Amino acid sequence: MNLSIGIVGLPNVGKSTLFNALTNSTVEAANYPFATIDPNVGIVKINDPRLKKLAEVVQSNSIIPAAVEFVDIAGLVKGASEGLGLGNKFLANIRDVGCIAHVVRVFSNQDIIHVANRIDPKDDVEIINTELCIKDLDSVSKIITGLEKQNKTGGTPESQKKLDLARQFAEQLNNNQMLNKLDLSDDDLFSVKEWALLTIKPMIYVANVDESDINLDENILRERLGLSSNDMVIGMNTKLELEISQLADEDKIEFYRELNINESGIDKLAKAGYRALGLIDYFTAGEQEVRAWTIKFGTKAPQAAGVIHKDFENKFIALECVDYEKFIEAGGWSGAKQKGFLRLEGKEYVVKDNDVIIVKHGS
Repeated sequence: MNLSIGIVGLPNVGKSTLFNALTNSTVEAANYPFATIDPNVGIVKINDPRLKKLAEVVQSNSIIPAAVEFVDIAGLVKGASEGLGLGNKFLANIRDVGCIAHVVRVFSNQDIIHVANRIDPKDDVEIINTELCIKDLDSVSKIITGLEKQNKTGGTPESQKKLDLARQFAEQLNNNQMLNKLDLSDDDLFSVKEWALLTIKPMIYVANVDESDINLDENILRERLGLSSNDMVIGMNTKLELEISQLADEDKIEFYRELNINESGIDKLAKAGYRALGLIDYFTAGEQEVRAWTIKFGTKAPQAAGVIHKDFENKFIALECVDYEKFIEAGGWSGAKQKGFLRLEGKEYVVKDNDVIIVKHGS
């Protein structure tokens, strides 16, 4: 399971600059609206220092980290849900991602035009969110019509449940409120997954700030963007991130240290994406390779093993499992067994972040 993040926002807010910084690409970031036409996709390896330590312990030369897929989607404008700007085609591109990174311009630069000729982060947030709500309301209205017809001619408890949810969604959207603000159960989310609604996806707000504001407190950023305390927000200067991304690794570390930045934009976004989607990583570690595997929080052992290979889920027997810190302390599998750190876990075990495992399975 890879983390997939769609980058959206108004034109000229720094989306393509962020994409280039994250993926080390050369996507055009021109100073005019709609420089991005088709969505650009980049796969980025997540920097996880735990993997290097595991590789040192088991003496493996091969490290395979988890990855993030970033999709740079063309700038939206007011009226996009009705086809204005580049319109519905690009709203549709958002449907395939796991969560949305909404880039908001906070920086001031007279040389970079704003599509509305003013800097107003709160209004920009409102424009994009409104367009997403309008698009979803159109979809939900059609779903309600279809379900009402179905229930008149022979509905099922499941179709009635979906109709109730659709009506709840319509009320929320009519109030210009995102569906991700609703308290929905996993069962509810599974029931409506096929609807591919936009505002039900987790949203991460990326405040593209002036370089002098890169260490602003999240609460201050929320206030500037008009967000609630529950909204996820990270601050960065995308131009600076792009410049740093082109440096050698050792120079990047020194640059971040001078700027008092603890982590890069990719690390911030990846961590936020993991939190938004409820994802964790577990590890496999052997002489051939050390690897991170991404699963949903709460995944039981057979399903976690199935991420490696489907046969491991179908023929699952048990997990040999060690906590990462204990694994490093013991110096590997042999030491972990000698110290009593090695556990044998069955089908009901919920795999945790930091677990290092070996899958026991039938032939």
